[in-house]
Amino acid sequence: MQSETIKELSSTPIRPLLWRYFWPSFIGVMANSLYNIIDRIFIGQAVGAEALSGVTAVFPIMIIMTAFGMLIGIGASVQVSLSLGRKDMEKAQRILGNAAVLVLLVSAVLTIAGFLMKGPMLRLFGASDATIGYADDYLNIILLGSIMHHFGFSMNGIIRAEGNARIAMYSMLISAGINVPLDALFILRWNMGVKGAAIATVISMSLLSVWVLFHFRGKRCVVPLRKKYLGIQPDIVLAIVSIGVSPFLMQAANSVVQALLNLNLIKYGGDLAVGAMGIVNSVVFLIITSIIALNMATQPIIGYNYGACNYPRVKETLKLAILIATLISALSWVITNLVPAAIVKAFVSDDEALLALGVQGLRLFLLMLPVVGFQIVTGNYFQSIGKASTAAFLTLLRQVFLLIPLLFFLPSLMGLRGVWLAAPISDTGSAIVCCAMLYREWKRISAATARV
Repeated sequence: MQSETIKELSSTPIRPLLWRYFWPSFIGVMANSLYNIIDRIFIGQAVGAEALSGVTAVFPIMIIMTAFGMLIGIGASVQVSLSLGRKDMEKAQRILGNAAVLVLLVSAVLTIAGFLMKGPMLRLFGASDATIGYADDYLNIILLGSIMHHFGFSMNGIIRAEGNARIAMYSMLISAGINVPLDALFILRWNMGVKGAAIATVISMSLLSVWVLFHFRGKRCVVPLRKKYLGIQPDIVLAIVSIGVSPFLMQAANSVVQALLNLNLIKYGGDLAVGAMGIVNSVVFLIITSIIALNMATQPIIGYNYGACNYPRVKETLKLAILIATLISALSWVITNLVPAAIVKAFVSDDEALLALGVQGLRLFLLMLPVVGFQIVTGNYFQSIGKASTAAFLTLLRQVFLLIPLLFFLPSLMGLRGVWLAAPISDTGSAIVCCAMLYREWKRISAATARV
């Protein structure tokens, strides 16, 4: 199994190889994205707009939790790929063992911190007197399942990095396939509201963690989880964190952005505007998830071949990924502009005010969506080759250096419309910088290709 995977990464033509990795990654991450989206659909349709707004206030906290999962999971995944490219199996196993222990420790700390600070955080992230009860009920249960959520999410990425994209897909399909009927059971049949949605999510993620653990102890894994490598080694932890810091900062910045968005939305549009943002976020999440699936497919290919100094395969993979990402984002932009009302009605069908706000948000917030795809691929490329500082800069450029300042002054000039327009303006500026950095990197690896 191990030799077949290594041979595939090093010699299989890029187009069929990328497709072979993409479709299981796509199915897997789309299944994963259904957790939050299905919760919101059930909550919006069965409980109401205020409950949807309350759960939306929890979203920035869940982003912070996910950020730590990505810090470890993506950092370890990239390091495993690079180690396999260098034919260093023992290093790959050490990375896996350290990641497993690290994710358990970090998630335990996050759970304790979450319970200690949940009240002020919910208020900070936009929960009002009318919605904080729903937010608190949902968050309590999510925090209790935090350890299982982080372990399953983080370690499943390493399954993909070792070349087992199909098994990683099955992991997410099994978990999401259980979440949907549990949502229906707890929310519709037993009338448990937001608590039922949270319980369904925690049960599903717990089963994912068990599945992942069995994989790394079974015969199908390329990099087995061995007891002798379980522990914390400062040099390996530093290597994991150095790569994972880019997606971590992206998610952390996203949490700050969501908090500022929610506070501005309450100020200029009220609780319903926060609910509309929840719908917009769900749509954005689906679109970005598709591109993230592409990144997941390219990461082991780029990481392995960059580690092996096979630069022509790196260039071909990068070029194809940029093309596909641009097509995904452009097609998504067309769809959201053609049928915005139908998309919003999937979440809430009997609130005309929320419908109008959701349509406005979709059209304005996603105005520059066609230029977003290649930016995400560019950041992933630098992350995959181990250039953490460059990847971190590109990540922070849109969220911190551009979007956050815009959210401080645009709404005061344009009201609710300014809240929505801050995102496309920051997308435009970020795209210009990404183009310049991508051009310089392309010249560098072209020169490296000529020297090989």
